Amino acid sequence: MTLQTPASQDIPSGGDAVPGLRASPVRVAVVQFDPQVGVENLARNAAAVRAQLEAAVAGGAQLIVLPELATTGYCFSGRDEAFAHAEPVPHGSTVQGWVAFAAKHGVYLVGCLAEQDGWQLFDTAVLVGPEGYIGRYRKTHLWNNEKLWFTPGNEGYPVFETKIGRIGLLVCWDIWFPETARIVAQQGADIICVPTGWVWTPPPLYDASGVCMPAYLTMTAAHANNVFIATADRVGQERGTGFMGNSLIAGTNGWPMGRIAGPEEETILYADVDLGAARSAPIWTPLNDLHRDRRTDLYDAMLGYRGAPALPR
Repeated sequence: MTLQTPASQDIPSGGDAVPGLRASPVRVAVVQFDPQVGVENLARNAAAVRAQLEAAVAGGAQLIVLPELATTGYCFSGRDEAFAHAEPVPHGSTVQGWVAFAAKHGVYLVGCLAEQDGWQLFDTAVLVGPEGYIGRYRKTHLWNNEKLWFTPGNEGYPVFETKIGRIGLLVCWDIWFPETARIVAQQGADIICVPTGWVWTPPPLYDASGVCMPAYLTMTAAHANNVFIATADRVGQERGTGFMGNSLIAGTNGWPMGRIAGPEEETILYADVDLGAARSAPIWTPLNDLHRDRRTDLYDAMLGYRGAPALPR
């Protein structure tokens, strides 16, 4: 496993922020590795996740993001197997293990698992921290066979207040929908954490620089909303399905903070992020503020979303 530790990168904040002042410094880590589906692999996946988390803490991480379905693998053969991998949230053993880890090490952790709620299954990202379980987000846009076992998310787009900043959650295919990042950003998120499992699609998979389209979509969403986005993808192949890699941490200007992970490596990427800078980053010129320039006289400020009001940044 390679640990990538880029130097701190200051993001131009604009507005009234004092140049060079790091109001909310946080070391963010995204984990990229190769979990495998199958109940026979659950113990192996759990051990791999634990090792990755410990490595991230050793690297100084304060906010860690794991890939989509990191403890179970992705390519279920059907509903029965999906149920066999699922747990309740937050009282299942996986989330409770993450809660204990976060409390022990004083970190925030975003993980993703198959959630069972009665006879429904959800592809669910959870946020835990030193204070315990904070909240969950159920993936709202389902990809391909996910529609055969998962129920589309029914709890909207939460943004969670924490002592390090406001944290929003999305999962994988959600990033293709501009509305999702916009709604989360409009609710005041400083950073959006995105567990993902980008699968191979019809070629070309990557451009000449080795970057896939989903990575560009992540950078575009960060740029268009002036918000940090931390995306953790997986790698490897599973039951004939390949995964893209290209995990990254995008700054409010959209550009990667440090490098984009390769398509096959198991690695952890780090970035030193001033989360508070997201709140003044929308001010680009004396006459332009991205969020205030929105023509909400022509379209609804929250795009019809009624889960929460817009929060000034």
